[in-house]
Amino acid sequence: MSTFKAPKGTYDLTPPDSAKYLAVREALSAPLKNSGYGYIETPGFEDVALFSRGVGESTDIVSKEMYTLTTKGGSELALRPEGTASVLRAALEANLHKLGNLPVKLWYSGSYYRYERPQKGRYRHFSQVGAEAIGAEDPALDAELIILADQAYRTLGLQNFRILLNSLGDKECRPVYRDALQEFLRELDLDDDTRRRIDLNPLRVLDDKRPEVQKQLVGAPVLRDYLCDACKAYHEEVRDLLTAAGVVYEDDEKLVRGLDYYTRTTFEFVHDGLGSQSAVGGGGRYDGLSEMIGGPALPSVGWALGVDRTVLALEAEGVELELPSSTSVFAVPLGEEARRVLFAKVTELRRVGVAADFAFGGRGLKGAMKSANRSGARFTVVAGERDLAEGVVQLKDMESGEQQAVALDALVAEVQQKLA
Repeated sequence: MSTFKAPKGTYDLTPPDSAKYLAVREALSAPLKNSGYGYIETPGFEDVALFSRGVGESTDIVSKEMYTLTTKGGSELALRPEGTASVLRAALEANLHKLGNLPVKLWYSGSYYRYERPQKGRYRHFSQVGAEAIGAEDPALDAELIILADQAYRTLGLQNFRILLNSLGDKECRPVYRDALQEFLRELDLDDDTRRRIDLNPLRVLDDKRPEVQKQLVGAPVLRDYLCDACKAYHEEVRDLLTAAGVVYEDDEKLVRGLDYYTRTTFEFVHDGLGSQSAVGGGGRYDGLSEMIGGPALPSVGWALGVDRTVLALEAEGVELELPSSTSVFAVPLGEEARRVLFAKVTELRRVGVAADFAFGGRGLKGAMKSANRSGARFTVVAGERDLAEGVVQLKDMESGEQQAVALDALVAEVQQKLA
């Protein structure tokens, strides 16, 4: 065993479990690739100011959870705590919005970092698949993203998740609501930290999960009562489009999410089988974020879905993913000549797209057959000196146990036919 362990709050993905994570990533991104979203990749760290300006100084993410570092040249950098600000920065830098086709639709997959108190489903390093549609203010775009996430979860076989939906208003109606909420909150018995939040971003207080705070929030002014006509109409259209698509959602007037850049549509996917860390994904519209980070006005909407949380949700529902075996053919050579001949055949099989592996390390027949079993291969190819003298190999079907002699020259075609 190594002297070193993975840092606290992180995890290693190793086979065979890692195959499940890959399958989840694939399933979450598949509907996006099918809907005009192009792949984007950004650095694992960015300028600190990108997040403090974009995500918001008052958020827990920026005030408590960011991993920051100072480079030798004196630059202040942060490991990315979320994906949207980075993707928008990259899209602006590459002038994607000037190519004439708005919205710019992008998807990404990667690791994110937050200094949190580690617990099941909440790690300091976690993996997400995300999508952003940049540069168009259209309720159909908000609906599209929610529908695609719903489709991704259902493709995986998840059923017991719920979609929570809210509107946070826009720069016209939110300030009026903010004033009313601040007035209400200032009368409550809250700790100093929470009081500071009232001035910075009072909506954050609504998101406080502590029972003693939630109890006092009964009767707080509700954003829905303050929405302007334009926001109301916009939100109604999102809801109508979801209903028409057969997507079931719940209105949740307290839903604010943990980032300051959201406007209008906000949504969260929650799974009740996950205990306190019930959110498996979420997102919303962020119409002012581009200007916040120095770009032009580009109304946008997006989401991020947690890969690790989705895996936990699948486990909570007892859903077993059908994962293809990583090896179809396993070759077992007996003797030096057979090693040379079968290694060449394994290479040939791989070149025609058959997943093949080889008994390395020169073990005897018994040990090699154990490896063949563990590999999950459908067929095992065994050859010794006598077989080779006759120009054949023994092909064993690991499911039925049947074994047949196959001409060495016909092996590749025979295997391809059987696997087809």
